[in-house]
Amino acid sequence: MNSTIFKPTTPPPSHPSSLFPQITACKTIRDLHQVHALFIKTRQIHDPLAAAEILRFYALSAHRNIEWARAVFNHMQRPNCFSWNTIIRALAESSVDEHPLEALLLFSQMVSYGFVGPNRFTFPSVLKACAKMGNLGVGKCVHGMVVKFGLDTDEFVVSNLVRMYVMCKVMEDAHLLFSRSVVVCGHLNERKQEGNVVLWNVIVDGYVRVGDVRAARVLFDKMPQRSVVSWNVMISGYAQNGFFREAIDLFRDMQIENVYPNYVTLVSVLPAISRLGALELGKWIHLYAGKNRIEIDDVLGSALVDMYSKCGSIEKALLVFEKLPKRNVITWNAIISGLAMHGRVEDALDYFKKMEPAGVVPSDVTYIGILSACSHAGLVEQGRSFFNRMVNVISLEPRIEHYGCMVDLLGRAGLLEEAEELILNMPIQPDDVTWKALLGACKKQGNIDMGKRVAEVLMDLAPHDSGSYVALSNMYASLGNWEAVAKVRLQMKDMDIRKDPGGSSIELDGVIHEFVVEDESHPRAREIHSMLEEISNQLSLEGHRPDTTQVLLNMDEEEKQSVLHYHSEKIATAFGLISTAPQTPLRIVKNLRICEDCHSSLKLISKIYERMIIVRDRKRFHHFEQGLCSCMDYW
Repeated sequence: MNSTIFKPTTPPPSHPSSLFPQITACKTIRDLHQVHALFIKTRQIHDPLAAAEILRFYALSAHRNIEWARAVFNHMQRPNCFSWNTIIRALAESSVDEHPLEALLLFSQMVSYGFVGPNRFTFPSVLKACAKMGNLGVGKCVHGMVVKFGLDTDEFVVSNLVRMYVMCKVMEDAHLLFSRSVVVCGHLNERKQEGNVVLWNVIVDGYVRVGDVRAARVLFDKMPQRSVVSWNVMISGYAQNGFFREAIDLFRDMQIENVYPNYVTLVSVLPAISRLGALELGKWIHLYAGKNRIEIDDVLGSALVDMYSKCGSIEKALLVFEKLPKRNVITWNAIISGLAMHGRVEDALDYFKKMEPAGVVPSDVTYIGILSACSHAGLVEQGRSFFNRMVNVISLEPRIEHYGCMVDLLGRAGLLEEAEELILNMPIQPDDVTWKALLGACKKQGNIDMGKRVAEVLMDLAPHDSGSYVALSNMYASLGNWEAVAKVRLQMKDMDIRKDPGGSSIELDGVIHEFVVEDESHPRAREIHSMLEEISNQLSLEGHRPDTTQVLLNMDEEEKQSVLHYHSEKIATAFGLISTAPQTPLRIVKNLRICEDCHSSLKLISKIYERMIIVRDRKRFHHFEQGLCSCMDYW
C-alpha cells in the first residue's frame, strides 16, 4: 500500500442527506428502491453526492442491505471519500465473517487507485476490521499509515488503534500507545474529552479481556472522567472473572456517584447477584428497570429469570418468564435449569415439553438442564431416554457436561459400575468434573475401593485440586483408618494443597453476611452463639442426636458434636433467626454440599421455629418447611 502520495482529505462541507430530502424521507428499503429508480431515470445517480447518500442508506440504515450497497458502490465511476468510508464501515461492522476481510481489500483498492486518500473517518473502520479478524500484522501496517498521514494524535483514530491491539491481545503495545496518547481532560474541549473517555474505556476493557482485573481497576480508579460505559466495563469484568462481590460493590459505588445504570449495566451485574444470592438487590434491579422504562426483553428477561432462580425465589422466576413478550432458547433454558435446581422436576419436564409447540428448538444446554432435573430426582430411565433422544433423534453432539450429568444421575442411583463404564467409553476425554461426580457418588454409596481408584485418577488429572485428596481422606476417616488419613493430609501439606473452607452467607436488608465454620468474627457473635445454644437444646428436646459420623476427624465424641454445632449454615441460620421477624423466610447460600447432620437439623429447625429455610448448596436448593425438605432426602 503506497500511502505517501496522499494528504488527508476532509468530508464534504454539508452532509449529503441535507441535499436530498426524498432519500431522508425513506422509511423502508422499498421506498429507497423507488427513489433509487427515479434517480437512475433522471440521471441524478451520476451526482456523486446523490449516489453517496443512496449508498449510505443501503449500507448503514436500520434497513441495511450489504448486497445492494455493494452494487451501488461498484457502479460509481469515481467514488468520493465519503462513499469509500461508507462501504468500508458497513463491511467492517458486519456480523458476516468474510466482510471484515473484504473491508480491508477495499481499503487497499482505495489507496492503490489514488483518486482519493483515506481520512480520519476511514481508519477507525479499517482498524475495526483488523481487530475483528485478530490480524495484528495488517493492523501494524495500518498503524504505520496512520502515523504517515499525521493522524496519530486524533483521539478517535487512536482509540481504534488501541482497541485493535487489545483485540489482538497485545496489551503491552496497547498500553504504550495509550500512555503516549492520554491527556488531562481539563485541557480538552468537549469533543476531545469524549474521545479521551473512549480511549480510557478501551484500555480498561483490554485488561478485563485478558483477565487482569486488578490492572483494569487501577486504571479505572485513575480515570479523570467516566461514562456509564466505563462503569459497565468494570462491573462486567468483575462478574465475568468471578469477582462477584466486587462487581456488586462497584455497582453500589456507581449509584453513590449518581451515574444512572442502563440496560447493559443491569445485564452485567445480574450474574454477580445470582452467584451471591443477593435477592433484595436483584429485586431492586427488577423494579429499577420497570420505573426507568428499560425494556425487559429476552436477554434481560433471561438474566432476571436466572437471578430469581439462583436467589431462591423460583415462583418469581416463573412470573417473570410468563410475562415476557418474547422468549428465546436461553430464556427457556434459564427456567428449566432453575426448576431443576429447585427440585421441581415435573415442572421442568412440563416446560421442556412446551418448548417445541412454542416454536423454540431445544439446544444442548436445554438437555443439560433436563438431565440435571432427572439426576436430582433419581429418574434414571427418563434420563437415559433424554440422553439417547438427544444423540440419536435430535443429532446433538454430547458435550462433557452431558456426560457429567449422566455420571451424576447413575452414581446417585447407586449404579457406580455403569457410571464408571460410561466415563471409560466416552468419545471425548473426561475432565476432572466428570470424575468428581463419580467420586462423590462413591463416597455417598460407601464404595471405598472404587473411590480410591477414582481419587488416584483425579490426583493425576488435577494434582493441585484439593477435592480429590479431601474426598479420599474422608473415605478413610469413615472407616476409622486414621493412619491412611494422616498420609493423605501429609501429602497435601508437602504439595501445599489447601482445603477449600466451607462457608455460608445470608442477605439481610441488602447486606450479605458471610460465615465460616466456628466463625466468631461477626459483630453479633455473642448473640449468635446464644441462639446456637438455644437451637441445640430445642433439637435435643425433639430427639435429635448429632450425626458425628459426618465429622471425619480423629477426636472424641464431645468434640465432634461441638464441630457440628458450629457448621457455617447453622451459624447463618442462627443469625437469620435473631435478625428477622417471625415467619420471615431465611435464604442461605453455601459453597459446599450440605452435610447430612445439617440437613436433618434444618428440617427440625424449620418446624420448631415455623420458618421456611431455603439453602442453596453447591449442587441444588433445599426448601426446608414444617420438618420436611423439598429434596425428599435424595441429594
